[in-house]
Amino acid sequence: MDSKCSVFIAASVDGFIARPDGDIEWLHRPEYDGVELNGVTYEHFIATVDALVMGRKTLEKVLSFPEWPYEGFPVFALSHQSLELPEHLKSKVEVVSQDVTALVAELAERGMKHLYIDGGQTIQQFLEAGLIDEMIITRIPVVLGQGIPLFSQSGSGHELRHIGTYASDNGFVQSRYEVSGKR
Repeated sequence: MDSKCSVFIAASVDGFIARPDGDIEWLHRPEYDGVELNGVTYEHFIATVDALVMGRKTLEKVLSFPEWPYEGFPVFALSHQSLELPEHLKSKVEVVSQDVTALVAELAERGMKHLYIDGGQTIQQFLEAGLIDEMIITRIPVVLGQGIPLFSQSGSGHELRHIGTYASDNGFVQSRYEVSGKR
């Protein structure tokens, strides 16, 4: 039994997940706070997840947050470089360098049925390997002009089946897709 792999991510209207330097402060504008969001909330989504798989750059960004946001969840960081973790996270984050297909199989064997895949390059790797089952993408009402793209300009195309789109009063538009033709 394979693990289900899901993407839950925000992107600018022009398709970027961060500014060129990795900055994501544009996601945290005061007018976005306190608005009820339609669609799948992060809290609902994360409650269905057994583990998170993210890339090294995403982990480095998360390490800059004032608090560790994934308490109680195993986190797997993909990196082919050695990565020095803070002492308090050494038991919470496992750095792995294996092929993503092998990683998903191993995590399924370890009983992890639903994986949250995060980070631009990591999402692209999983998508190219035919491992992504669903994508929940929330478009934020901003055009960044340049930055780190959600999808690469290389690789193969993928058919998606639209499940639903939900607009919120703060201008967020969330679309949920099932990835067709998963291997």
